[in-house]
Order: sequence, then C-alpha cells, then structure tokens
Amino acid sequence: MTVDELLKQPGVWLAPGASDGIVVSSRARLARNLKDAAFPGWAGEEECERILADIQPAIEKSPALQPSFVLPMNTLDDLDKQILFERHLISREHAGRGRGSALVAREDESIAIMVNEEDHLRLQAIRPGLSVREAWQTIDAVDSDIEKSVRYAFSPKLGYLTACPTNVGTGLRASVMVHVPGLVLMNEINPIIKGISKIGLAVRGLWGEGTEAIGNMFQISNQISLGEKEEKIVASIEQIVLEIVEHEKNARQRLMEKKGSVVRDHVGRAFGILSNAHILSSKEALDLLSGLRLGLDIGILKTKKRQAVDSLLLTTQPGHLQKMQARRLRPKDRDLARARHVRGELLRAGLAIADEKRGE
Repeated sequence: MTVDELLKQPGVWLAPGASDGIVVSSRARLARNLKDAAFPGWAGEEECERILADIQPAIEKSPALQPSFVLPMNTLDDLDKQILFERHLISREHAGRGRGSALVAREDESIAIMVNEEDHLRLQAIRPGLSVREAWQTIDAVDSDIEKSVRYAFSPKLGYLTACPTNVGTGLRASVMVHVPGLVLMNEINPIIKGISKIGLAVRGLWGEGTEAIGNMFQISNQISLGEKEEKIVASIEQIVLEIVEHEKNARQRLMEKKGSVVRDHVGRAFGILSNAHILSSKEALDLLSGLRLGLDIGILKTKKRQAVDSLLLTTQPGHLQKMQARRLRPKDRDLARARHVRGELLRAGLAIADEKRGE
C-alpha cells in the first residue's frame, strides 16, 4: 500500500456514522514504550532503527491489523507525510521523524501505529460515528497481541511509562470529533467548552492538539490518564458526547423554529459560494462545508451522494489537493485548484435545495 493508493479510498473517519451527522468519528490511542530502551526523543537514529526492527514483527503478528502496510518515515517526502497527517494516520511530530520511525497500519486505515514518535508506540483505532468504546476495544486487543512478544516500560505504582507525563498511567487518549454548527450559531458553544474543561476533558480543533476549531468541528478527549481506569475514561467521554449531541439537536431545532430564515440563508450562502467560487482557502472551504453538512442534516439540501460531500473535508486539504494535481502548488494556485475541485464534486453529487419554500 502506497500513499497514492490510499487516495483511492475515503478516510475511515469520514464513513457514514450515527447521531445525525453530529458525531463524525471516534478514536482511541494508547502510548507505550519498551522496557530498558531510551525514549525516541533521547535515542539516536541507530537505536531507533534497532527498536523498529525489534518491534515491527510483533506488530505485524496482530490479526486485527491484517492486511497491513508499512511506511518508513525516511522513505516519504513532505507531501506524502502531509497526506498521512490529513488522514489522521500520523502526527506532525511523527512527520518530522526520519530513520527508525515508521507507520504500520491496516489497509482500511481503521488501525494505525506510529513507531518511534514521542513514544516507541502510539497505537490508535479510529471509527466513524460515536463508537469510542469499540475503538478502545479494538486497539486494546492489538496492544495485548504486541505485549505477548515485547516487554513494556511499566510501573506497578504509576502504570505505563511515557515520554509526556500527561500520558503516564493507562496511556489512553480517547477522543470524539463532533460537528456542532447549531451550538455555534446560537452562541452557546463557549459555555459548553468551559464546562467540559472544568471536568478534566480537553477540547481541540479538527487536526488535534494546537489547532483551531474550524468548520465547527471539535475534538473532545480526556486529559488525565494517571489514576483512571480505561473503562471510566471511555464511559466519561461517551456520556459527555451524548449530552453534546442532545444540546446540538436542541440548538438546531430552536434555530429552525426561531431563526429559520437565518439558517436557510447560512446554508444557501455556503451552497452558493462553494458552487460558484473560483478562489477558496482551506479555512474558508471547511467553514462553508460545515454549512453544507448542516443543510443536509436538517433537510434544507438534498443529494444521493452524501459521501461525496463529506469527502471534501479531506480532499480540499493542501496535501490531498496537490497529490490529485500531481504537482506542487503555490498557495494561490491551491486556492484556485480547490475551488475548481469543489465545484466539480458538488456538480457530480447533484447537490440541490430540497425545498426553497420550506418554512416560509
């Protein structure tokens, strides 16, 4: 499996999910390190190469990973790494690695393992919709498979030892990505974010830590791993996300009842601009695509190819856009190519206003 071949399939996190399009995807990630080996940040390239050679056979033995592929970081150019980052398969930190670091992943992208990123192993399972429990169970099984062949750095008092203190303990980071334009339009998102932060959860943007929440997309995840049981972490995330879903549904209902014209205008403008624009930045495209997703969710827009619309969240990103064009593009040229790509995809999807007189 090459990066070019990955482009032929939609990202697994964009597959049709549940919760009326509000919950986009769920992910569970485990941080693990080998016993008696320096963390990647302190190990040299030769030691990282030795660690990779030792651990790769154990990873590839896991039945859940089959069929799998391996991509060494030092064999990839910057554009390939950007695409893997956009597909949520590697982090920016991992993209900066070279010899001795690699991505091992299942071909459908539902399981991905970063070798020698910040930790020796960053194992993740990602699934569409609200399925954080299933994601955790999947990656927990892979972790158990690997642990049959290697010895992890583990303290009976602290739990799994990691490069970053916030991951010490279970090493589990469970996260759910939600699309909440209703709460944003009703100016109710900030109190919810503050409330979530007070109970020890983190709110991040579409691309994770250090990114802003564009396109009305937010990632909800746990911040604490030490002293918490995995089951409790997962249950806490599930409970909070279900409450957010109800708040978003309620916000959408109130929007249509009290500000129906505003919502239709918001969706119609997004549809009109994306269908006719000749210059689109990444941020503008994501913000406008949020309007299309909202319109489809509440029935203002219609299409028989919803997946084609959702896939634009990925294919409008700089790496994917340049790979599809088979050449590197300057930012201005990317904006032109992005607009052209979006116009074509919306035309092929047959996107249309469901009923222009709805609610008048």
